[in-house]
Amino acid sequence: MIATINDTEAIVASEKDADLQRIGIKIFNDERISFEDGVTLFEKGSLAYIGSLANFVREKKHGNKTYFNRNFHIEPTNVCVFSCKFCSYSRLYAHKEEGWELSIDQMLDIVKSYDGKPVTEVHIVGGVHPKMNLTFFIDLLKAIKSHRPELHIKGFTPVELDYMFRKAKVSVDEGMKLTHEAGLDSLPGGGAEIFHPEVRTQICDDKVDAEGWLHIHKAAHQLGMHSNATMLYGHIETFAHRIDHMDRLRNLQDETGGFNTFIPLKFRNKGNDMSHIAESSTIEDMKLYAVARLYLDNFPHIKAYWPMLGRKNAQLTLSFGVNDIDGTIDDTTKIYSMAGSEEQSPTMNTEQLVSLIKQVKRIPVERDTLYNEINIF
Repeated sequence: MIATINDTEAIVASEKDADLQRIGIKIFNDERISFEDGVTLFEKGSLAYIGSLANFVREKKHGNKTYFNRNFHIEPTNVCVFSCKFCSYSRLYAHKEEGWELSIDQMLDIVKSYDGKPVTEVHIVGGVHPKMNLTFFIDLLKAIKSHRPELHIKGFTPVELDYMFRKAKVSVDEGMKLTHEAGLDSLPGGGAEIFHPEVRTQICDDKVDAEGWLHIHKAAHQLGMHSNATMLYGHIETFAHRIDHMDRLRNLQDETGGFNTFIPLKFRNKGNDMSHIAESSTIEDMKLYAVARLYLDNFPHIKAYWPMLGRKNAQLTLSFGVNDIDGTIDDTTKIYSMAGSEEQSPTMNTEQLVSLIKQVKRIPVERDTLYNEINIF
């Protein structure tokens, strides 16, 4: 399956469009493509051409290896002070009786339910609840680390952290230091949505902006923490907005090297204020993953979040630049199932994940959060 140099030369030579051929030669020669090149790939590139280039880059970096990890999620609350138009998950604080709020003890009980199981990561994200402040979450982090010190805690989007820090009247640098010392090991990629203000002001105007999101990740990187990055695509954004988003991430990665992976997140239109917008097609999804792999040349990994795409489409992404399909998850993950994702009960055990990857002739590799390899199947 691994693409050879001759294969790639043939792919580039077969392309009749001069601009696309020029971009293909750049990629073949390991040269960085420009903003304009990224837009051109979206506007003019066929799925077959872009996919072939992306698969070449993916296999050059990782061969046939496809990563996953054993993780579980905790969602402290879906009560939120913000009103993002694309969100099907949160309940405004004024209607908090429609949502849920977990205590520290309840969340620690979830952690304890995995005692003796070979999970390596707990992923903690949720709504922004005004009563769940910085002190509350520091106490939670300390409680988890006290119970299971080796468990990697990946938690809190910049949306949550920005609110915590502002309410506690601490700077971003100070707040990140406090949470890191309490046990926070890395950051997930959520809350990025689309960075460009032309879109952000329309879909999530009241939460942290692009500069604030990037500042928090930069502060984490400067503490030696790693993080992920996401992009919510397939709604009102243009191709230029997508490339602008990736460009800002690529620039910060040039500066810090702290991002592990990029995770495109497909917009789902069930039960939110953007339900009138049609969802992107599978072809559009695969093209997005492929362009991301080509543009984000300094990101080690591209991840497909299988509960959002569905298992079959997640398999398909492995031919379009993706080399990670996230983890075993569990059935407590509600953020995407509430928005109409393909997987209404998003849980797979290790054997199922391994089989899913092997079915498309890739090599399953269990990893930890930082991509240290644990098992090769």
